[in-house]
Order: sequence, then structure tokens, then C-alpha cells
Amino acid sequence: MKSSDKTAPKAQEKLSLNLAIVGGGKTCKSFLKLLQEEPCPNLDIAILGVCDIDPQAEGLRMAREMGIYTTGDFRDLFKLRDLDALVELTNRSDVLSDLVRSKPEGVGLLDNNFTRFLSLLCQAQKRMRNAEYQLVSERGVSEFLIQQANERIVVVTPDFKIIEANNQYLKAVAKSREEVIGAHCYEVTHGLTAPCASFYPELGCPLVETLRTNESAHVIHEHPTQNGHATYCDMVTYPLKNRSKEIVGIIEVWRDITQELSSRWERRIKEIKADIGKLIQEDRMISLGRLVASSVHEINNPIQGLLTFSRLMEKTLEQGQPGPDDLEEFRTYLPLMTSELERCGNIISGLLSFSRHSEVEYKNMDLNEVLKQVLTLSRHKMEIQNIRLEARLTPEPLIVNGDMNQLQQCLLNIIFNAIEAMPQGGELSLVSEWDTASHRALVTVRDTGCGISEKNLDYIFDPFFTTKPEGEGTGLGLSIVHGIVKAHKGKVKVESKEGEGTAFTLSFPGP
Repeated sequence: MKSSDKTAPKAQEKLSLNLAIVGGGKTCKSFLKLLQEEPCPNLDIAILGVCDIDPQAEGLRMAREMGIYTTGDFRDLFKLRDLDALVELTNRSDVLSDLVRSKPEGVGLLDNNFTRFLSLLCQAQKRMRNAEYQLVSERGVSEFLIQQANERIVVVTPDFKIIEANNQYLKAVAKSREEVIGAHCYEVTHGLTAPCASFYPELGCPLVETLRTNESAHVIHEHPTQNGHATYCDMVTYPLKNRSKEIVGIIEVWRDITQELSSRWERRIKEIKADIGKLIQEDRMISLGRLVASSVHEINNPIQGLLTFSRLMEKTLEQGQPGPDDLEEFRTYLPLMTSELERCGNIISGLLSFSRHSEVEYKNMDLNEVLKQVLTLSRHKMEIQNIRLEARLTPEPLIVNGDMNQLQQCLLNIIFNAIEAMPQGGELSLVSEWDTASHRALVTVRDTGCGISEKNLDYIFDPFFTTKPEGEGTGLGLSIVHGIVKAHKGKVKVESKEGEGTAFTLSFPGP
């Protein structure tokens, strides 16, 4: 009989894994049952939390009954202590993208392939009876996991040599298995002779980071393709450790996010354009308010005159048939009334045109006509502020290709700036001309106002830069001018001397 006091073989150490599940539906319930009924011999898996937006989801209810933490917001799971990885069981790409973007560093991310793999692993390990069979089975299951995954997976040694790669990875690098296995990863992916971090320190290498921290790492890399374009990959690394906690290999998972990034950038560009459009329209409404305040006084004067003439004619008619002298007075009144009515009509038409929000439409137009409309809207404001206007416009049409509303707003902003620079009155000169040499239309607005200090001159086109007291200006006027001129392929030149005045010269190419 063999001695019974011989030391028994040491039980294999279990790997502890703390997980949280996103998606509390049917798959979650099956996964929880699997862990209850068939625990893996070499894995000690603890479910720290389950998330689902449906509080009645069957997996969420089961987790609640088991005493597991539940929530409706996956971000609450990030607060769990000692969390190793998230298991995404919703099978939704948008949820997976949100998790990739927002999960904390060092926390892994597993999809529903993990539950199938774990089921296979548990069943296989139950059947293992000897070390040889266990070794063969483990290799078979790991190969199944790598080859069946939809993402690109590669296993690398600590000295960056590839020891395993799935078909998705081979397809991405356009190389055969024989060319990849045994080669260094930086040779295969970037064609380099040393690790990526040596050539591109700013790029960041997740393998180096994992070797440094002994934890999972995450970066986004740009990879060239055969057709000369670039793909962008979300790369996550997971360390493989022996019983002494030393890294013996690193699993690197790639996820192609080129299309996702492109869609995200396009969406962001649309949002920025929409925001800029709102700012321009807001500035337009501010300018309109200032115009209306000035135009009310200008319209009121001719209206009072019209009322006076109307009452005089009405009293004359009440006294009986008008005589020859009365008719002569009527003939004097009527042209004056017509002239005043036309002036009111022009002002109101200009205000309506300026207030109308329309789609940007570039077409050939006479820049002089735009200048005349702007002067009609701002002339009265100059008069009440004791500003003398000198306008010299070319007698022939000054044709440019542009959007009438935007050019109107651009020129009105410059004239308003000139008016505000002369609170005690002054002179404003507006000149339009055609430069034959450069084939460009030029508009110069010159004032005798306070001028711009040399230290501020470089910043006047910056958004929200203003020297006005708080509440008296947004700092958007000149930045909008600059944007509109650039959109019309034009240029802005500024000359100013503090205390003497400023001149803005806008130039636009001819059609």
C-alpha cells in the first residue's frame, strides 16, 4: 500500500476576473446561469454589476435576485472597484462604440464572443483528465477564439515577435501567415526596423505601455494601405502572465474605426457649420436692431410731413371747391409727398431685405448696388451722429461673384465699426474702384475716429475679441467680416493709427 502522507499535487491557481455586463437581456441571463451551473476550473469570475435601460430585462432581474448591483446607465459600472473588464452583450455597434470611447484606462472590453468562448472552455475543461489533453484542448479553444473573432487579433512576445494571428489580421496587413509568424509586429504593420515608439514617440505604442504598466493599454494608430490611403485602428492590448505574474505574451486587438471617425468628423463639421451660421444670423439680427432703432426716427420725419400736407389739403377741401391758388399748392405738395413716400419705401425695403434669412447663393452682382443699399440703411445714423459722408462709387457696374446678403452684412459691419469709432462726429469716406492690374474690385472704408492701437491690430479678426466694455459688443463683427471675405476668395487690409482713424480695404476677384 502506498504511503498516504505524500504531499498531494498543488491545485492549479485560479485566475480572478472581475466583470461587469452591459446588456441585461436573454444572453446575460444565459451567461449568469452558465457561471452558476458550470464554473470554470481555472477561472474565478465575479460579476460586479449588470446594466440595462429596461429595468424588467430578464438578465437584469436575475442579477438583482442574485444580489448583483444593477443600473440603467453603463457609466455607473465604471465606479465599481477592481473592475477588470466590461462584457458587451447588447450586440449593438453604437453601444460598443460608446463603451470604447468612454471606458476607463486599464478596463478591458469583451463582446458576446467571450460568452461563447467561456462556455466552450468550461465544457472542455470539465472533460480534461491529464496535462497532455488539457494542453491540446486549451490551444484548440484559444485558436478557435482568435480565428473566429471579427476583429483583428495578434499575439506578440515581449520582444515584439508575432506568435499567432487570425485571418482578419492577415487580411489587414495583406501578408501570408508564413510572412507574419516570427516577424516583428513593427516590421509587418509599419515597415520599420525598430519599435514604433522609437520612430514616432508621439504615436504611442500599446505594447510598450502594457510592458511598462503590466496592464491593458489603448491607443489609436494610423496604418497605411496598399492603395496609398490610411486606415485608423483602435488598438487594445491585454497582457498574458505566468504564475509569477510575469508577462509572457501580449494579445493585441485591432478595430478598424476609419469609417466611424469619418462619420464623426462629418457630423462635427456639420455641427460647426450650423453653429457658425447661427452666429452670423445672430450678428445679423443685432445689426438689424441697430438699423431699426435709427430708421424709426428717419421714417418718422417724412410721415409727420405727409400728415401735415394731408391735413392742409383736407381742410382746403372742407371749405369748398379748391380755387386755382389751392390747386397750385396741391401741385407743390404732391411731388414732396411722393418723394417722402419713396424714401420711406426704400428704407423699409432695405430693412426687409437685410432681415430675410436665405440660403447662400453665389452669383454675379454689382457691388455698387450693395454699397448703395448699405448707405440707405446707415445714412440716417451718420446724420444724427454728425458724421459727414463722402461716397465715391465707380460710374460703371462693379461686378463680382458673391452672395448679396453676406456682402451686405460684411460692409454694414465695417461701416457700423467706423460710426462707433466717431462718437463725437467726423468724416467717413466710402470709395469703390476697379483694379485692372489685379482684376479685382476694391472697396475702401476710411474714418477719422479713435483708431486701433498697434497691440490690438493683430487680434481684431479673432472671434469674441473686443475692446468695448462688457455688454456693449460681442466681438463677432470683424471676425464675421473676415470669414465672409475669405468665403468670397477676397482679402482684407487694415491701416490704422491710434487717435487718427482707420481704413479697411476689401478686395474681391472679378467674375
